[in-house]
Amino acid sequence: MTGAEYLGARLALIEQRIHRAVALRQETDPEPGDPLRGLHLSAAAARRLLADPSAGPLPDLVDRDALAAAEDASDPAGPLRRLIDEFGLLPLDSEILLVAMLPDLDRRYEKLYGYLNDDVTRPRATIGLAIELSGVPPVLGAARARLTAGNPLVDGGLLLVEDPDRPFLTRTLRVPDRVLGHLLGDDRPDPRLARLLHPVPEPGWKPAGTTGLAAAIGAGHRLAYVHDPAAGAAEDLAVAALAAAGRTALRLDLDVLATDPAPAEAITSAVREARLAGAGLVAGPVDSARVGALRGLLDAAAPVVLTGRSRWDPLWAEQAPVLVAAPAVGAERLALWQASLGAAVADGVDVGRELAPYTLNAPQARRAATVATHLALLAGAERVGADHIRAGVRSQNAAGLELLARRVEPAVTWADLVVPDDVGGQLHDLAGRVRHRDRVLGDWRLRPGGGRGRGVAALFAGDSGTGKTMSAEVVAADLGLDLYVVDLSTVVDKYVGQTEKNLERIFTEAAGVNGVLLFDEADAIFGKRSEVSDAHDRYANMESAYLLQRMESFDGVAILTTNLRANLDEAFIRRLDVIVDFPVPDQALRGALWDHCLGADLPRADDLDLELCARVYELSGGAIRACAVTAGYLAAAAGGPVTMAQLVAAAEREYRKLGRLLPTSR
Repeated sequence: MTGAEYLGARLALIEQRIHRAVALRQETDPEPGDPLRGLHLSAAAARRLLADPSAGPLPDLVDRDALAAAEDASDPAGPLRRLIDEFGLLPLDSEILLVAMLPDLDRRYEKLYGYLNDDVTRPRATIGLAIELSGVPPVLGAARARLTAGNPLVDGGLLLVEDPDRPFLTRTLRVPDRVLGHLLGDDRPDPRLARLLHPVPEPGWKPAGTTGLAAAIGAGHRLAYVHDPAAGAAEDLAVAALAAAGRTALRLDLDVLATDPAPAEAITSAVREARLAGAGLVAGPVDSARVGALRGLLDAAAPVVLTGRSRWDPLWAEQAPVLVAAPAVGAERLALWQASLGAAVADGVDVGRELAPYTLNAPQARRAATVATHLALLAGAERVGADHIRAGVRSQNAAGLELLARRVEPAVTWADLVVPDDVGGQLHDLAGRVRHRDRVLGDWRLRPGGGRGRGVAALFAGDSGTGKTMSAEVVAADLGLDLYVVDLSTVVDKYVGQTEKNLERIFTEAAGVNGVLLFDEADAIFGKRSEVSDAHDRYANMESAYLLQRMESFDGVAILTTNLRANLDEAFIRRLDVIVDFPVPDQALRGALWDHCLGADLPRADDLDLELCARVYELSGGAIRACAVTAGYLAAAAGGPVTMAQLVAAAEREYRKLGRLLPTSR
């Protein structure tokens, strides 16, 4: 017997009882010829309704023996049987539920219930009528208790008891539309929950801890809490565990719930939806301010997995949840990315190498993969390339850091960098540290304990114009990251403690960004601590001490540049992973810089002698670039190629700008 046939058989039994109830009322009706037709339902009209065989879709009447046989033969996966099992309904509960839903299935029963209620304005079953039609005396306390709080019909949201001001037996019963639709085979979610509740597909990877949490859910534990300080893999862990326990997942957005005008009702509806769908709820983010509004979730009969950045506070609930720590998304990000990618990857693209520099949590990785696929489609490419992957990741960068730092999208490569070989090697080593930090620091645990982060910090030291800032941009470009240049004017503050707050805002925002954080002229805020002689020294030392702690716990990539390395505190030096000294270029390097800065597009006259410029003018790379730009303007004004005279004029102007004496020999 199908679920629909079983439901029809149960409703037929209720119809039998209504026949008997109407017949009893007719026998005792003192005024069967009441002339007030239209104001109430007469006994004759009730007889005509019952005598019309085509008035409703209900099946033929069955007796209790036939119903018992039907129940044995019914499909256990049918909606009514599933609802009875999931909500733990007693036979009386299911009878009352079916009595209450009849007027929503057949308009005849609106009039018949009005007749039985002796009030044509009461077309629904009352508590007294429902108990009577269920075959038990209305005065039975156990029957009345099934319609009070603490019992599955009411607490599960299957039945609404309305008119609380009326006497108990005359209160109206109504089955919510969502429950009625479920019993009739329509499993569309409650429209009220459209903003709050969303189905979540299974993740394409199996986070660590999935098996243990699934076992706990399968063993009957209804409440779990996943601590996820990085706000990364908690939802994937919860969804994967529910799937392993044989349940789908519905995500309850607590940020949206906080704006709901009736959060308690919304939670009841959400729990009911999960139970009707055979699902579990994944709710987050949880914090101490919201726990009071989540009592309905903490006591829910459906499996509930809460997620949050804070550790679980035992004062939040009397019952202890299953506590799980969300794993960091490290080596698994490749599997996660490949599962999320909607298109094939272009030949020659090493996805693992491209993703290595990034710290993506699970939702960011999925969104980045989607953006990469869209970018490939917009470009007319059949496959996703390395540029699409990098652009997809950058699209997930939070915008808050741009209020505190200047974002630079790198436009230079290693080919644009002219530095000594040993400096170039150190820069390549720095990029390699960023790419392999998950393996070295995570898998191999070479930086254990102490609350240390997985960040990479470097110091670029050297005179002005020796290529420090450009090198930082090149490293960022090689890694596929944006460069964020910290504006010191937004950091340093004369008021005590404000500088530390500004720095904390920068580090906090940087944690949500895949980028390189550049502190230019870092000695201004990373200076040496000194002996305390007054209050200014004391607070300056506190600022430096804070920075020492914050740098060590930073998970991103930070580059500090300084012209005066000796001014940095030695404790900062110890916490740096790479220190690169940029020397003033020698003659050979200056020649290469002159040639590179003039570029391939600027027309050159035949009289250019770049070796002479390199020998005579002892300039840094930045100064040589300024000379090349000045010579380009002079050539444009003259309407011809750049000449040696224009190069010399540009170099002499640069010397004067720097306040240096012009060389006497050429």
